[in-house]
Amino acid sequence: MGEAKRRKDTLGENYGKEKSRWFQKEQLVLLQTWLTRGTWVGIGLLVVIWLTVRFIGPSFGWWQLAAN
Repeated sequence: MGEAKRRKDTLGENYGKEKSRWFQKEQLVLLQTWLTRGTWVGIGLLVVIWLTVRFIGPSFGWWQLAAN
Protein backbone atom coordinates (compact mmCIF):
# COMPACT_ATOMS: atom_id res chain seq x y z
CA MET A 1 0.00 0.00 0.00
CA GLY A 2 1.43 3.36 -1.04
CA GLU A 3 1.66 6.46 1.08
CA ALA A 4 -1.11 8.25 -0.85
CA LYS A 5 -3.55 5.37 -0.31
CA ARG A 6 -2.63 5.19 3.37
CA ARG A 7 -3.18 8.95 3.72
CA LYS A 8 -6.53 8.67 1.93
CA ASP A 9 -7.64 5.92 4.31
CA THR A 10 -6.53 7.98 7.30
CA LEU A 11 -8.15 11.27 6.24
CA GLY A 12 -11.32 9.78 4.82
CA GLU A 13 -13.69 12.50 3.58
CA ASN A 14 -11.15 15.28 4.17
CA TYR A 15 -8.70 13.82 1.66
CA GLY A 16 -7.84 16.35 -1.06
CA LYS A 17 -9.53 19.28 0.67
CA GLU A 18 -7.63 22.37 1.73
CA LYS A 19 -6.90 22.79 5.40
CA SER A 20 -8.43 25.81 7.07
CA ARG A 21 -6.02 28.71 7.26
CA TRP A 22 -5.94 32.00 9.07
CA PHE A 23 -6.09 33.91 5.79
CA GLN A 24 -7.57 33.08 2.41
CA LYS A 25 -5.38 33.26 -0.69
CA GLU A 26 -7.12 36.44 -1.91
CA GLN A 27 -6.44 38.14 1.42
CA LEU A 28 -2.76 37.21 1.25
CA VAL A 29 -2.46 38.60 -2.28
CA LEU A 30 -4.12 41.84 -1.14
CA LEU A 31 -1.78 42.03 1.86
CA GLN A 32 1.23 41.50 -0.40
CA THR A 33 0.02 44.27 -2.72
CA TRP A 34 -0.37 46.74 0.13
CA LEU A 35 2.96 45.82 1.70
CA THR A 36 4.76 46.23 -1.61
CA ARG A 37 3.12 49.61 -2.18
CA GLY A 38 3.98 50.68 1.37
CA THR A 39 7.58 49.63 0.89
CA TRP A 40 7.94 51.76 -2.24
CA VAL A 41 6.33 54.72 -0.47
CA GLY A 42 8.84 54.30 2.37
CA ILE A 43 11.75 54.19 -0.06
CA GLY A 44 10.46 57.34 -1.76
CA LEU A 45 10.13 59.13 1.58
CA LEU A 46 13.66 58.10 2.52
CA VAL A 47 15.00 59.60 -0.71
CA VAL A 48 13.04 62.84 -0.18
CA ILE A 49 14.29 63.16 3.41
CA TRP A 50 17.87 62.48 2.33
CA LEU A 51 17.66 65.09 -0.44
CA THR A 52 16.20 67.58 2.02
CA VAL A 53 18.89 67.02 4.63
CA ARG A 54 21.74 66.91 2.14
CA PHE A 55 20.84 69.60 -0.41
CA ILE A 56 17.60 71.53 0.17
CA GLY A 57 18.11 72.49 3.83
CA PRO A 58 21.66 73.80 3.42
CA SER A 59 20.79 75.69 0.21
CA PHE A 60 18.00 77.58 2.00
CA GLY A 61 20.24 78.23 5.00
CA TRP A 62 18.16 76.13 7.38
CA TRP A 63 21.31 74.38 8.68
CA GLN A 64 24.89 73.66 7.77
CA LEU A 65 26.41 70.27 7.25
CA ALA A 66 29.16 69.41 9.68
CA ALA A 67 32.61 69.23 8.09
CA ASN A 68 34.75 66.24 8.99
